Amino acid sequence: MAMVRVEAVVDAPARQVWDAVADVGAVHRRLLPGRVADARLDGDVRILTMPDGHQIRELILGVDHDLRRMAYAVVEGQRLPLTYHHAAFQVLDEGRRSRLVWLTDVLPHHMADVVRPRVERGITEMKAALERDATS
Repeated sequence: MAMVRVEAVVDAPARQVWDAVADVGAVHRRLLPGRVADARLDGDVRILTMPDGHQIRELILGVDHDLRRMAYAVVEGQRLPLTYHHAAFQVLDEGRRSRLVWLTDVLPHHMADVVRPRVERGITEMKAALERDATS
């Protein structure tokens, strides 16, 4: 299985970044405004609606407040030809700042080269949204 790891240092305290990551039903407002139009929860499934109306279903596997770790798996609606997509976020404390780590496991292996730029762009957008919220 191929793994894509990206991270960003966020100019916001870990507790604040974690609060946004752990708020799994608000990804469209707190992490990826504009990239995700809406998010709603149906039990353990998060349904993301993209600006074009396309929906992605993600199974929320765990939200661990002690580790500041959230894991999910895409179970439906993936537009890429992936047979497996699992990811996890972890928020690490770095004093007045924090480190946001995003690990994404994908199959088939060669798709990591396609997934990587998307994840890199996503974490950059998340960093910007989190830092905007930290200053407001």
